[in-house]
Amino acid sequence: MTTIKDIARLAGVSVTAVSYALNDTGTISEETRKRVLQAAKDLNYHPNAFARHLKKRKTHTIGVFITRFGGSFYEEILEGIHDAVLQTDYELMVCPESRTIPRLLTQRQVDGAIVFDSKTQSDMLLKLASKRFPIVVLDRYLEADYLLPLLLDNQRGTQEAFAHLYGQGARRMGFVSGAADSLDNHERMRAFLQEATQHDVPMQHYRGNFTERSGYEAAREMLTGGDLPEAVFCANDQMAIGLIKGLKEAQVRVPQDVGVVGFDDIQIARYMQPTLSTIGTSRTGWGATAAAELINYLEDDTPFPAPYRLPVQLIPRESSILDSNFSPPTP
Repeated sequence: MTTIKDIARLAGVSVTAVSYALNDTGTISEETRKRVLQAAKDLNYHPNAFARHLKKRKTHTIGVFITRFGGSFYEEILEGIHDAVLQTDYELMVCPESRTIPRLLTQRQVDGAIVFDSKTQSDMLLKLASKRFPIVVLDRYLEADYLLPLLLDNQRGTQEAFAHLYGQGARRMGFVSGAADSLDNHERMRAFLQEATQHDVPMQHYRGNFTERSGYEAAREMLTGGDLPEAVFCANDQMAIGLIKGLKEAQVRVPQDVGVVGFDDIQIARYMQPTLSTIGTSRTGWGATAAAELINYLEDDTPFPAPYRLPVQLIPRESSILDSNFSPPTP
């Protein structure tokens, strides 16, 4: 019985290269692929039933590669993915390690992937994405035939936050940025800076990393830097919570002295004191949409739709009410 080792020997390549060629995956050259296929033909090689099963993408398993499992932000995304998958006969394989993606692909353990992990290199995703291995990404914008970026409308949300604060009279503002390698952070910072420049509003930039601790440290920096801004927009809710904590410890009132708006609408935002104004979207809906788009591709074998942005909206609460005449809607 002919094996892939026999093919590798005849073609003068590695067993891995043979696997790539037979399964139409990997990054081998076209010349190598043709040489392997010709060797397989010469040896009258026929893959066994299991190999045919893999080639036809019959694992019915989706890989989810996510930065971490803890915290309501990621939990709600995973919940949405899980809920969508439950409506099908697919299974989930959730992994915190991006390094496992190539192994799962070459071993054909998953049919496609949802990636929300900034540690995963974009170059690797562009190489791996193929007709046999479609990928949905939630944390970056990439253009490829078999790769769908499914992102939030960060620009619209940031513009709403700025308009909310500016409309109540804030003319000195601050921005607390998140992780430097985050596309969400970059887009929110760019949009807020554009709005501030357009409206001739001085803006102080404080660097954070999406953690509550970095928001707290931003508050300490504000307190030692002279005049406090009248309002601050934070690139996520965790930093906004830390910021408010740091300001309150110094007897700075929120929102009477400094208004604060976050982004994400995590669960604690509506229960803290003061309740946190934020930009929100349905994270379960985000996860469900990602899973649905991937499964639709796997089932129908049709191209992904054009990249699009999921809608977000301002949720005004107590932390940003600078004008006593402003009355936020009941959450």
